[in-house]
Amino acid sequence: MTRRTTSSESQRPARRGARASQVGLESRTRAWLRHHRAMWLDSAQRLAKRPLSSLLTMLAIAIALVLPSGLWLALDSARLLDAELDESATVTVYLDTRLDEREAMDVAARLRDQAPVAGARLVTAAEGLAEFQQGVGLEDALASLEDNPLPAAVVVTPADTDPDSVRVLASNLEAVEGVDEARVDLAWLERLRRLAELGQRLALALAGLFGLGVLLVVGNTIRLAVESRRQEIEVVTLIGATHAFVRRPFLYSGAWYGLGGGVLAIVLLVLGGHWLSAPVTALAESYGAHFTLPRLGFGGSVLLCFCSTLLGWLGAWLAVGRHLADIKPR
Repeated sequence: MTRRTTSSESQRPARRGARASQVGLESRTRAWLRHHRAMWLDSAQRLAKRPLSSLLTMLAIAIALVLPSGLWLALDSARLLDAELDESATVTVYLDTRLDEREAMDVAARLRDQAPVAGARLVTAAEGLAEFQQGVGLEDALASLEDNPLPAAVVVTPADTDPDSVRVLASNLEAVEGVDEARVDLAWLERLRRLAELGQRLALALAGLFGLGVLLVVGNTIRLAVESRRQEIEVVTLIGATHAFVRRPFLYSGAWYGLGGGVLAIVLLVLGGHWLSAPVTALAESYGAHFTLPRLGFGGSVLLCFCSTLLGWLGAWLAVGRHLADIKPR
């Protein structure tokens, strides 16, 4: 009984030490969270006390974000147009003129079974002549012809619209018995895809350049804030404040600048879209097409705000880290 009591008493200091360590960790965590919340509110209040200068800084960030974002939206519309043109990419297979309509239907069935073919539509010689007469407007002149000079054709829709795959498919279709020639025009598709690739690289380059501009704008603003609070930083550093403690309010200020710039950029994009939507729609309708400007959407808005906030935070971190190294307590 005495041994058990002695063993229990020897474990009490260890338990008390563990509890004290846990309580100390929880206390430090609460203090850390309280300081983050206080600096978050304090940085917002400091920006609100200087509304004009804060708004101008956020507007400069917004202008730097609008151009790459607008170009990326234009690329999204180009990708939508590319998808629509991919659907219209076809291979026209001209059949032998000696085939009658029944034999042409059999050849069309064989072509439909080829891989990778998504669909095949037979255009008989009579249907081709009627479409040609209607399109050219020479009904009377073509009606005097004794024989139809046009062959039957099969319009093949490839399952894979990659230019190399379409070329391979066209060569395979030409090998089918009863086929005279397979024609495909991929120049427009290749040009469109090259333009889309060029636009993507241009958008990434502009995003990098204007992202660097955001870093410089925020960094210069935070540098001025650090200089204005130089004596305060020296005092808190003298009494033992760490660089992380001193850096924290400026990081929140940079994040606020970035977030405000992102929100203003979204507003500018929405206003610009409304301003351009009417003339763009009218221009598309004049060509017999239906086109609307793409919208940023909720997901794009969240991504833009996140990127702008991150750029603001990073710019503040670079600026504060650079100037804290030069500030030493006297």
